[in-house]
Amino acid sequence: MSVTITASDVNKLRQMTGAGMMDCRAALQETGGDFDAAIDYLRKKGQKVADKRSDRDAKEGVVIAGTSADHSYGIVINLTSETDFVAKNEDFINLALRFSETAISNNCQSLEELKAAQMDGISVSDKLLETVAKIGEKIDITRMERIEASSVVAYNHAGYRVAVLVGLNQAHNENLEACGKDVAMQIAAMNPVAVNPESVPAETVTRERDIIMEQMKADPKMAGKPDEMLSKIAEGKINAFFKENTLLAQPFVKDGSKSVAEYLKSIQAELTVTAFKRLNIG
Repeated sequence: MSVTITASDVNKLRQMTGAGMMDCRAALQETGGDFDAAIDYLRKKGQKVADKRSDRDAKEGVVIAGTSADHSYGIVINLTSETDFVAKNEDFINLALRFSETAISNNCQSLEELKAAQMDGISVSDKLLETVAKIGEKIDITRMERIEASSVVAYNHAGYRVAVLVGLNQAHNENLEACGKDVAMQIAAMNPVAVNPESVPAETVTRERDIIMEQMKADPKMAGKPDEMLSKIAEGKINAFFKENTLLAQPFVKDGSKSVAEYLKSIQAELTVTAFKRLNIG
């Protein structure tokens, strides 16, 4: 069944990737309108694209991260809105903060638990409906992520458009709070896909390897090269991908002479990150 590709679809992919209009239309036509597949298609064709990982993005709203009083767990939520005007409203932001506090005080384990939790004598779900009726615009809590660790640190970037939770493997104290904030800001800025190479999902590695192989096959300079050589080059590129996209291997943004892992060890010998969550808007 053919899929109709609209000008709006093409513009959306262009905004996501920075690729040309014609290239975006061709990619969407080739992939039946699947935006994630279209991004891969563009990359395989050698296009340099931004790839904002659209599965993690929400159009408008805010993201709020917070932790329990003892820092043993943290929760980050995404309260969405239809317009930027509502998202920047002080009442909307205060409501999001109250939803975050409700999630943390009730130690909610899932989005469903949060929406069932009580707030002002009614459920969070009913509070959402009440607010929709009041402002005339649909709002919803669309995502909730949670982590547990020996120490969890939360970071909210200015404007509540990026929020991060970082789990550390040592007991919480003031030094770890400051260290955790530094690492959280790194995550906010660099958007790693995983803590370390071992925790990168297998499907992500396979996807990157396939894209790299397709790029090399399309490169005239690689024509006639034996498969063994191409495989070795691909592995080198995969290792470069790990260094760029896994947290502990990334150069530390505040001191590029050391990796994030080395920075953590400079604070405490056995200190490391056990998990992180990052949500963003736009």
